[in-house]
Amino acid sequence: MESSTAPTVSAGHGAGPAPVDLLRRLRARGAGDPVTHVERVPARVGVPAPWPAWAPPELRAAFARRGVVAPWQHQAEAATLAYDGGHVIVATGTASGKSLAYQLPALATLLADPRATVLYLAPTKALAADQLRAVAGLELEGVRPACYDGDTPRAEREWIRRHSRFVLTNPDMLHHGILPGHAQWSGFLRRLAYVVIDECHTYRGVFGSHVAHVLRRLRRQCARFGATPVFVLASATSGDPATAAGRLTGLPVTAVTEDASPRGGVTFALWEPPLLPPDSAAPAVPAQAAGDHDAATTDLVQVRRSALRETADLLADTVAEGVRTLAFVRSRKGAEVVAANARRALDDAVPGLGGRVAAYRGGYLREERRELERALLHGDLLGLASTNALELGVDLVGLDAVLICGYPGTRASLWQQAGRAGRSGQEALAVLVARDDPLDTYLVHHPEAIFGAPVEATVLDPANPYVLAPQLACAAVEAPLTPADLALFGDGAKEAIDQLVEAGALRQRPTGWYWRHRERPEVDLRGEGGAPVCVVESATGRLLGTVDGGSSHFLLHPGAVYLHQGISYVVDDLDLADGCALVHVEEPDWSTHARDVTDLSVVSVRSYVDAGPVGMFLGEVDVTSQVVSYQRRRIATGEVIDTRPLDLPTRELRTVAVWFTLSPRSLASAGVQQADVPGALHAAEHAAIGLLPLMATCDRWDIGGLSTALHPDTEAPTVFVYDGHPGGAGFAERAYGTASAWLRATRDAIAECGCESGCPSCVQSPKCGNGNNPLSKPDAIRVLDVVLENLPA
Repeated sequence: MESSTAPTVSAGHGAGPAPVDLLRRLRARGAGDPVTHVERVPARVGVPAPWPAWAPPELRAAFARRGVVAPWQHQAEAATLAYDGGHVIVATGTASGKSLAYQLPALATLLADPRATVLYLAPTKALAADQLRAVAGLELEGVRPACYDGDTPRAEREWIRRHSRFVLTNPDMLHHGILPGHAQWSGFLRRLAYVVIDECHTYRGVFGSHVAHVLRRLRRQCARFGATPVFVLASATSGDPATAAGRLTGLPVTAVTEDASPRGGVTFALWEPPLLPPDSAAPAVPAQAAGDHDAATTDLVQVRRSALRETADLLADTVAEGVRTLAFVRSRKGAEVVAANARRALDDAVPGLGGRVAAYRGGYLREERRELERALLHGDLLGLASTNALELGVDLVGLDAVLICGYPGTRASLWQQAGRAGRSGQEALAVLVARDDPLDTYLVHHPEAIFGAPVEATVLDPANPYVLAPQLACAAVEAPLTPADLALFGDGAKEAIDQLVEAGALRQRPTGWYWRHRERPEVDLRGEGGAPVCVVESATGRLLGTVDGGSSHFLLHPGAVYLHQGISYVVDDLDLADGCALVHVEEPDWSTHARDVTDLSVVSVRSYVDAGPVGMFLGEVDVTSQVVSYQRRRIATGEVIDTRPLDLPTRELRTVAVWFTLSPRSLASAGVQQADVPGALHAAEHAAIGLLPLMATCDRWDIGGLSTALHPDTEAPTVFVYDGHPGGAGFAERAYGTASAWLRATRDAIAECGCESGCPSCVQSPKCGNGNNPLSKPDAIRVLDVVLENLPA
């Protein structure tokens, strides 16, 4: 821990100080005030409604035993719409009781009809397990709720298929297990009355597009068995929820959006870590190490204190005050680092106190996850550093504070995470700790972009051919496709079927299209680039966890440092064919950062705007990338120790991109010298990628970019920003549709940054394959000025 003072430990570990007092103490611990804005979200009084007349007495009594004496108005409205047979989405704030809105009609139907069944879908296992506890806790006779997921023992699965009437699972298990085994599930599907889709705003991009077709396959199988279930969706507040839900399910959906639940007040602070002194700032990356063969530079780049270290200090301080705190961290590795640093700081102050802080993330084994959830709920843990695995509706009653390490990518996620605190109605504290990143810096200095802006609409594209064709193949395995199915699967279905026939995957007969192969198609719903890679300790053979295939080249390459529960490992070998990485325990004083090279070619143009010297385009592109090396950097200073080569396979991606071109004459007129054009475009590209999440439901890791002073396909200086998923995820389309607002925010973020020549807060990128060389901050502003002057609003 690098704070100037050790955490002050309170005598006990009770409720802790009030949020305003706690924030004042946190602000006073350093030399300057890191808080750029404090927003007071006022408390709200709830508006109750009477129980619907159709709600059976035993169900009302069960809810009363749980402390629910009457529903809130939005709960009763949504529940009645669903009970009357309408598809409905309830899109209200965190802790507004969305679960009652679907539990009430679903359980009432199960009690009235002893044969009816309910299917509940959650995006995470933790949320499904939490809902199982809630439904089982009602102790309703004959409901027999059960979780059916990858952690379910084989011995229990047959019982669940035959006897459970309220099955809780996830889209992955529906796709891989239930729908392929629809004959074994025929009794359950034939009587299916409700499909509940919880936290449906998480189904965005490629993942959301896949889930949309999994739901259509479910509807198709239910129809074959004579069932037409009602779909009830629950979402965080989002833009146009009815349209997004309709796109997800393929059905007309009514939205309930007026939140009538009571809410405790929230003190919400925007926190910008201080600049490090020049003598402790990291040296710039040498140009040669970055793949640029000009003269190397050793200038110091003034940077801010790491958001991870700042969050770790804040977590240690809040735990020391007896405040139950959840810290959200964007990456698995970051969650481990925050937890480890907080534990170390607390143990330095009071030996043993660090044991009340832990990390929580995906990739842990089931037993570890369940134990951490239990420890937090029961107060054995006071602090938890988590990835967004705990962002969703797990009922963490009693949390006093939430720390958000870096903007989570969307306002919807931000409010979801902030809403984890104060869930019992008490006052709460939320703190957004800005990373050294263009978007984070922009937001902490433009609070109106957080507190005065509507929540984003969920972006997904079921017509993506890279999603549609594999999903149609899966549907054909389950039952031959017929002409009647074309309307169900929507735009592009016939074209995709024709392609599958031409490829030899389907055979057309008078009765429909039949799957030709013995094996099922391998389809990854999450678009993460293949099956997970297992991380195994070499000496013992112990399985530590998993990493998704798409991230394995960056996180598990030979020589990479891998963290698990605060223990550091170094990767000995990565076997992509077998999906296994062998590691050994080691505590190096350096971290590793993979470097890649990228090429891009234009395949086709869908749409364009001719704005004189500026052109704005949307179209398909082919992207070729390869991780070619990794840097080792000193943990303490960020100093680059060396760059080591890697021999990993090339990856190819056909996706959707937005790009703009500028004429060389317009750049010269704006004062951009020819030699500075590469650095100007490169800096503008980085900042544009960083600011796109302001417009679309993505983060910078969902998208990529490339800039060049003369691209062979455009024959002009060009900046590309592309979706990082096959076929696109809808983000480039959103960027094209909001180009003026997006690039205006990008220009403002660069111009308002206080650095002289460019820093991580404006034009440097943490994932740049060229080591952030070359970059020209002032020329990036000139480039964007040219674009904005010519591009129509």
